[in-house]
Amino acid sequence: MSDHGSLPAELASLLPGWLPAQRWFAGKDRPIDEVRPATLTVVTDGDPQLVHAVVDVVQGDRTEPYQLLIGRRLSGSPEVASTAWLGEGLYEASGDADLTTVLLDGMAAGSDIGPLRFAAEPGVSLDAGLRARPITAEQSNTSLVYGGQYILKLFRKLSPGTNKDLLLHRALQEAGCKHVARVVGSFSGELAGAPATMGMLQEFLPDAVDGWAMATTSVRDLLADPERHADEAGGDFAGESERLGAAVAEVHADLASALGTEPADRDELDRTVQAMTRRLDQVAAVVPELAPHAPALRAAFEAVRAEVSPVSLQYIHGDLHLGQVLRTVGGWLLLDFEGEPAAPVAERHALRSPLRDVAGMLRSFDYAAHQLLIGPPDGPEVAGHAMEWARRNRAAFCAGYARAGGPVGDPLAHANLLRAFELDKAVYEVAYEHANRPDWLAVPLAAIARSTDGGE
Repeated sequence: MSDHGSLPAELASLLPGWLPAQRWFAGKDRPIDEVRPATLTVVTDGDPQLVHAVVDVVQGDRTEPYQLLIGRRLSGSPEVASTAWLGEGLYEASGDADLTTVLLDGMAAGSDIGPLRFAAEPGVSLDAGLRARPITAEQSNTSLVYGGQYILKLFRKLSPGTNKDLLLHRALQEAGCKHVARVVGSFSGELAGAPATMGMLQEFLPDAVDGWAMATTSVRDLLADPERHADEAGGDFAGESERLGAAVAEVHADLASALGTEPADRDELDRTVQAMTRRLDQVAAVVPELAPHAPALRAAFEAVRAEVSPVSLQYIHGDLHLGQVLRTVGGWLLLDFEGEPAAPVAERHALRSPLRDVAGMLRSFDYAAHQLLIGPPDGPEVAGHAMEWARRNRAAFCAGYARAGGPVGDPLAHANLLRAFELDKAVYEVAYEHANRPDWLAVPLAAIARSTDGGE
């Protein structure tokens, strides 16, 4: 590491107390033992200064690398959130528009700065000099919008090689897929001496609306008019759910065409059952409310061994829900193909059944239907309306997927496997809500109870 004065020691001292408060930090489940600056690259010198940092966060037997943009000012004050400040004159600079313009400029010019490699995609000419604003809703990463034209995703927790999000977007783009935003640039650095993706630049779609906002607005409209059924409410979402199902099926088909498939043999089904049972045991040991459902869950997972329909494995989205899709004037787009942020890199890159994505979206419809009921209990009529909305939209999504001819055909034809994937996802949600949003724990627990009691 080149000499950066006191910065390595400052970061090692300040970051253990600062990182746990950041939404994108994935290590909130245990204390930080140490933060070790791995590479520090001066991107712009002077006042203000921008330093690109990769730091290793040590938590017990786990060490994970994270990407930071460090700003230092001797005079003046940047317009950044109060939570960005690390110490006097030192701050996380992803929200500083005076500094982040250099990232876009680097991609436009094809610059190399120390170990950092900036590039536009082949055949793309980028507009430089645009100022950026951060999107505050991002969770596991940080996204910057440049002048309403581009959006740059900064990957926070890093992994070696080409990030899966960039890899799959490029493959889908090459396949002519109409359900992803175009990749126009990227930049990479080094991780333990090997190349690693640091950021991905795409076209920004300013008029797009995310699926979660649309779905929850539909639920709110229905619950505000209890005299109507889900198919009568003015905000009925079922048509969009069907179109979304078709879009997901087409993305799966394009991924299969671009990157290939593998058959799932009996050993693969056994490994799937073992993994789901292992997760169940781990979560039930921590969340006592799950334990009464464990026998029925194990039975649902064991039923996968009896699957007789052919099942193929391929690259999938891996973390699909209503917050990962956008509705544009041209149709639905899928975002964020990294996979489940908490999963190991090898697991995120593993070939999986497309039914896992279907199950994730079905769970998201359940969340959208019931999130307005969190808190004091509502009457059975309100809960019944929410359940009616969920059933209608889940059915519409599956119908759209089947109509578009995705790799698994009609998802409902694989009832045992789809149900197991849904329940496995709900067990994951139980663990997440227990650790992060205890008030939401009732949503996945209620879904598990309905499914295992024969109520769905």
